[in-house]
Amino acid sequence: MTLTSLGLGFVLALIIAALAYWRGALAPSGALGALVVGTLVFASGGLAWAVLLIAFFVTSSALSHYKARAKEPLAEKFQKGHRRDLGQVLANGGWGALLALAYAFAPHPILFVAFAGAMATVNADTWATELGVLSKTPPRLITTGRVVPVGTSGGITSLGTFVAFAGALTIGILALLSSFVFPPSSFVFPPPSFVLRPSSSVLYLIIIPTAGLLGSLFDSFLGATVQAIYYCDFDHKETEARVHRCGRATRQIRGWRWLDNDGVNFAASVFGSVMAAVGYVLMG
Repeated sequence: MTLTSLGLGFVLALIIAALAYWRGALAPSGALGALVVGTLVFASGGLAWAVLLIAFFVTSSALSHYKARAKEPLAEKFQKGHRRDLGQVLANGGWGALLALAYAFAPHPILFVAFAGAMATVNADTWATELGVLSKTPPRLITTGRVVPVGTSGGITSLGTFVAFAGALTIGILALLSSFVFPPSSFVFPPPSFVLRPSSSVLYLIIIPTAGLLGSLFDSFLGATVQAIYYCDFDHKETEARVHRCGRATRQIRGWRWLDNDGVNFAASVFGSVMAAVGYVLMG
């Protein structure tokens, strides 16, 4: 990482964070978090890394507004709204930023693969959440298969699983393409320290998307088992929030109190990155 790459990374991250804030996709604290995460990824990893981060933020922001009215009744079940705050930004991009920072000091190809796996996971999870709730069939709990209300943590549908893989595959395709578009010596950012091999298509089009899907399913598993879930006795509604949309305090009915949705998202991104890295190693 050089002062030049750091400065350019800061400028690019500032532009994107400002646009996202202006469009209502980020809260003030979220814009600050996006600035930090974006600067680290852009300056440490390079343009190939930046493409994946931008793709996640753009698609997730767009999908959060897709059929917003139809999804509005489900808002009370979620911990936070569609305007991402600092916690949400760090939960989805924090691990990736740490991987990028590690790459700046030890540019090994497995770090880019792990980063792609993390981005594939958070993209898959976001697509599944934003589109899966629109499924015509009711969700089933990932652990038992029991039918649960739409929006229940740990509930999955066939549509949600399909779009989760599509979201992860999108990241894999972009990772493959960015490797060609931004080759070594491209721009002033550090280039990816890997050379494409015939097996690269397997890595980017199968292993990374699969890792992203597994990360998304791991997110659902945590949501069904150990994520803190609360209940509003006044409205008789289950929610991820300690204070319900009605303004009344809720009571915990299951899970670990310290593990909220942001913690689950962060853990899932780590899981997805590990799965991608394991697949890379097994490929030899």
